[in-house]
Amino acid sequence: QVQVVESGGGLVQPGGSLTLSCSASRNLYGITDMGWYRQAPGQQRELVAAMTSNGKTTYADSVKGRFTISRAKVGTRDLQMSSLKSEDTAVYFCYIDAGVTATIRYWGQGTQVTVSS
Repeated sequence: QVQVVESGGGLVQPGGSLTLSCSASRNLYGITDMGWYRQAPGQQRELVAAMTSNGKTTYADSVKGRFTISRAKVGTRDLQMSSLKSEDTAVYFCYIDAGVTATIRYWGQGTQVTVSS
Protein backbone atom coordinates (compact mmCIF):
# COMPACT_ATOMS: atom_id res chain seq x y z
CA GLN A 1 0.00 0.00 0.00
CA VAL A 2 1.37 3.36 -1.02
CA GLN A 3 1.04 6.27 1.35
CA VAL A 4 1.49 9.87 0.31
CA VAL A 5 3.34 11.64 3.10
CA GLU A 6 2.83 15.38 3.54
CA SER A 7 4.47 17.77 5.95
CA GLY A 8 4.99 21.47 6.57
CA GLY A 9 1.57 22.91 7.26
CA GLY A 10 0.85 25.25 10.11
CA LEU A 11 -0.12 28.73 11.19
CA VAL A 12 1.52 31.73 9.56
CA GLN A 13 0.85 35.46 9.53
CA PRO A 14 -0.26 37.25 6.37
CA GLY A 15 2.75 37.98 4.20
CA GLY A 16 4.66 35.05 5.64
CA SER A 17 6.03 31.90 4.05
CA LEU A 18 5.64 28.15 4.41
CA THR A 19 6.99 25.15 2.56
CA LEU A 20 4.97 21.97 2.13
CA SER A 21 6.69 18.69 1.30
CA CYS A 22 5.30 15.54 -0.28
CA SER A 23 6.73 12.11 -0.97
CA ALA A 24 5.62 8.51 -1.39
CA SER A 25 6.13 5.99 1.40
CA ARG A 26 7.94 3.67 -1.00
CA ASN A 27 9.41 3.81 -4.47
CA LEU A 28 6.75 4.20 -7.14
CA TYR A 29 7.32 3.26 -10.74
CA GLY A 30 5.96 5.32 -13.55
CA ILE A 31 5.30 8.60 -11.78
CA THR A 32 3.88 10.95 -14.38
CA ASP A 33 2.64 13.85 -12.28
CA MET A 34 2.64 15.15 -8.71
CA GLY A 35 1.11 18.23 -7.24
CA TRP A 36 -1.01 19.96 -4.68
CA TYR A 37 -4.71 20.71 -4.38
CA ARG A 38 -6.36 22.68 -1.61
CA GLN A 39 -9.82 22.85 -0.14
CA ALA A 40 -11.15 25.66 1.99
CA PRO A 41 -14.27 25.22 4.15
CA GLY A 42 -17.38 25.18 1.99
CA GLN A 43 -15.33 25.30 -1.20
CA GLN A 44 -14.49 22.78 -3.90
CA ARG A 45 -11.06 21.25 -4.04
CA GLU A 46 -8.89 23.23 -6.46
CA LEU A 47 -5.57 22.60 -8.13
CA VAL A 48 -2.83 24.80 -6.70
CA ALA A 49 0.30 23.62 -8.48
CA ALA A 50 1.62 20.55 -10.26
CA MET A 51 4.79 19.33 -11.90
CA THR A 52 4.99 16.49 -14.40
CA SER A 53 7.86 14.01 -14.51
CA ASN A 54 9.47 16.00 -17.32
CA GLY A 55 9.31 19.23 -15.35
CA LYS A 56 6.28 20.96 -16.82
CA THR A 57 4.58 23.10 -14.17
CA THR A 58 1.04 24.32 -13.76
CA TYR A 59 -0.19 26.94 -11.31
CA ALA A 60 -3.55 28.32 -10.32
CA ASP A 61 -3.86 31.97 -11.33
CA SER A 62 -4.38 32.94 -7.70
CA VAL A 63 -0.92 31.69 -6.66
CA LYS A 64 1.22 32.59 -9.68
CA GLY A 65 4.23 34.59 -8.62
CA ARG A 66 3.80 33.61 -4.97
CA PHE A 67 4.01 29.80 -4.94
CA THR A 68 6.71 27.60 -6.47
CA ILE A 69 6.59 23.85 -6.93
CA SER A 70 9.93 22.06 -7.06
CA ARG A 71 11.42 18.60 -7.09
CA ALA A 72 14.38 17.83 -4.83
CA LYS A 73 14.53 14.25 -6.10
CA VAL A 74 12.35 11.79 -7.98
CA GLY A 75 9.12 11.10 -6.16
CA THR A 76 9.05 14.31 -4.13
CA ARG A 77 7.44 17.69 -4.59
CA ASP A 78 7.88 20.75 -2.42
CA LEU A 79 5.53 23.72 -2.52
CA GLN A 80 7.19 26.96 -1.47
CA MET A 81 4.50 29.46 -0.52
CA SER A 82 5.30 33.11 0.05
CA SER A 83 3.33 36.34 0.45
CA LEU A 84 0.59 34.26 2.00
CA LYS A 85 -2.89 35.70 2.24
CA SER A 86 -5.84 34.81 4.41
CA GLU A 87 -7.54 33.34 1.35
CA ASP A 88 -4.75 30.75 1.11
CA THR A 89 -6.12 29.18 4.28
CA ALA A 90 -7.16 25.64 3.41
CA VAL A 91 -6.30 21.99 3.76
CA TYR A 92 -3.61 21.19 1.20
CA PHE A 93 -3.58 17.74 -0.38
CA CYS A 94 -0.71 16.20 -2.28
CA TYR A 95 -1.36 13.72 -5.07
CA ILE A 96 0.82 11.37 -7.07
CA ASP A 97 -0.14 9.96 -10.47
CA ALA A 98 1.77 6.77 -11.14
CA GLY A 99 1.47 3.43 -12.83
CA VAL A 100 2.95 1.16 -15.44
CA THR A 101 -0.03 -0.23 -17.35
CA ALA A 102 -2.60 2.18 -15.90
CA THR A 103 -2.32 5.46 -14.03
CA ILE A 104 -3.46 5.53 -10.42
CA ARG A 105 -3.87 8.72 -8.40
CA TYR A 106 -2.74 8.47 -4.81
CA TRP A 107 -3.81 11.12 -2.29
CA GLY A 108 -2.33 12.32 0.93
CA GLN A 109 -4.39 12.92 4.06
CA GLY A 110 -4.00 16.68 3.82
CA THR A 111 -2.16 19.27 5.85
CA GLN A 112 -3.74 22.40 7.28
CA VAL A 113 -2.40 25.80 6.30
CA THR A 114 -3.85 28.73 8.24
CA VAL A 115 -2.95 32.30 7.39
CA SER A 116 -4.03 34.60 10.19
CA SER A 117 -2.74 37.40 12.36
